[in-house]
Amino acid sequence: MIPLNDTLIFALSALVLVISPGPNMIYLISRSITQGRKAGLISLVGVICGFLFHIVMVSFGLTAVLFAVPLAYTTLKSLGVIYLLYLAYQAIKPNSKNIFETKKGLADDRPAKLFSTGFFTNVLNPKVAVFYLSFFPQFIKTEYGSVMTQSLQLGIIQVAVSFTINLIIVLTASKVALFFAKKPSWVKVQKWFMASVLTGLAIKMAFSKTK
Repeated sequence: MIPLNDTLIFALSALVLVISPGPNMIYLISRSITQGRKAGLISLVGVICGFLFHIVMVSFGLTAVLFAVPLAYTTLKSLGVIYLLYLAYQAIKPNSKNIFETKKGLADDRPAKLFSTGFFTNVLNPKVAVFYLSFFPQFIKTEYGSVMTQSLQLGIIQVAVSFTINLIIVLTASKVALFFAKKPSWVKVQKWFMASVLTGLAIKMAFSKTK
C-alpha cells in the first residue's frame, strides 16, 4: 500500500487536475447550465467511465514499462514536471479561460448522447492520459507491493476526487457561474492560486528521488 503522506499529495494533485480548465470541466458546466442538473449528472457518469478506461489502460502499461525499462521513471518524471509548469502557465497567461466559461447555445441531447459525449470527451482528453502516465510513477514504488495494485489505488483516489468536485460543480454550476460573473476579481485569485499550487507540485516532483 502507498503511504498516507504520498496518498495525500497525490490527492492534492488530482484536485488541481480536476479544477484546472479542460474539456471535461467545460462540457459538464455547459450541459448543467444549458440543459439542467440531470443532463450534467448523466454527462458526469460518462466522464467517470472515461477515467476508468484510462486507469485500466495505464495500470497494465505501467506494470510492464516500469519493470522493463529502468529509465522510464526518470523520463516520466521529467514529462510530469514540464506538464505541471505548462498548466501553471496556461492558468495565468493573458486571456486564459476560467473554469466557469461555458459554451452557449447547445442543443438538448438524449441521455445516451450525453453519456457517450462525456465518455469520449474524457477518453480523448490528452490531459488525463498525460496525468496518469507522468504522475503515477512518482508515487509507485516496488517496495510498496504490486505495481498493478498501487496503480489501481491511485486511480480510485483520482476518480473519487474528480467525481466529488465535479458533482458539486454540476449541482451548483449556475450559482457559481453567476458569482464569478459578478466578481471577476475572484477569477484572478483562482488563476494565481492554481498556478502557485501547480508550480509547487512541479518543484517537489523535480527533486523527488526513486526509493
